[in-house]
Amino acid sequence: MKVNGIHIAGIGTADVASVETDEAVANGWYEAAERERSGLLAVTVAGQTPAPDLAVEAARQALNGCGHDATDFAALFHTNVHPQGPDGWSAQHYINRNTINQPVPSIEIRNGCAGFFSALHLAVCFLSTTPDSTAALLTSADNFGTPAVDRWRASKLFVLADGGGAMVLSKRRGFARLLAVGAASNPELEERHRSGERLFPPGLTVGAGLNFQERTEHFQRRAAAGLVTLAGDFGATLIDTVEETLKDAGVTTGDIATVIHDGYARDAVNVMYLEPLGFEEEYGIWEFTRRSGHAGPLDQIRGLAYAWQSGRAGVGDKVLMVSDAPGMEAACAVLEITEAPPRKRARGQ
Repeated sequence: MKVNGIHIAGIGTADVASVETDEAVANGWYEAAERERSGLLAVTVAGQTPAPDLAVEAARQALNGCGHDATDFAALFHTNVHPQGPDGWSAQHYINRNTINQPVPSIEIRNGCAGFFSALHLAVCFLSTTPDSTAALLTSADNFGTPAVDRWRASKLFVLADGGGAMVLSKRRGFARLLAVGAASNPELEERHRSGERLFPPGLTVGAGLNFQERTEHFQRRAAAGLVTLAGDFGATLIDTVEETLKDAGVTTGDIATVIHDGYARDAVNVMYLEPLGFEEEYGIWEFTRRSGHAGPLDQIRGLAYAWQSGRAGVGDKVLMVSDAPGMEAACAVLEITEAPPRKRARGQ
């Protein structure tokens, strides 16, 4: 979907401590062989801080200096993958109350690691079709430090990380101009992330933990035995989605200066994202994600914050953001950096 007149006016991330993977190995949480294979050096761990509070912290950063008053905001979209608080409670309204505090639609998006793009897609449509709307607030946050999750062993693709992020979309101006956003799914592969687990009662309600690795291996055994018919190729879905979105943006892969990807293990980043799309590793942000881990849909917000604030992506650069999610769904966005980050003041200035 081609996008016109939508900018990113603010971005923020919660300040979360890191745990070194060497420490995790020493404590028996993480296998030494997996640490070596993954290349991960650290992941962010939030301790006892609730996920919605991480989102509030990030949102206050994003709102500071975004050029909008609270009354300019027409909607709030919050995305996550892990429970946020009391069952039946709405984290998005808590975030609204503690940030913009406006009587606007506040919506929770649940679409796995692609949830950021789902929120972005909906926010763009909302702003584009409501003439009086000026800005929208997007937030994302998770804390996986619950009894239901073993962050170090939930998957061999990644180590789960905690954090919060926020983004302000504006119809006025911003540090980046959104050019296009796109997504597509291959629903024939939805069994991959539920294989071997019944639908009711939901596992989390009866004490079962989150373990993508077990389900993936069960799915692979069924496929090897001819019990599952695989239709289509998800790699092709990802490539087609990115190519279509680049076309909508009016650019090619040769115009892309930086690729924002999920915080997966090194081999997964290259095999799943960069290589199929024709990018060398240096186009990605592995130097950042290897020290942060995989925080679900938050990866895209904090990846962009890192690329922009560090100067990794400069004025005039085209940036590709890309992710995938159980379902399976591929999603991406293309933007252009239009302003440099504010210069940090030195001590004494």
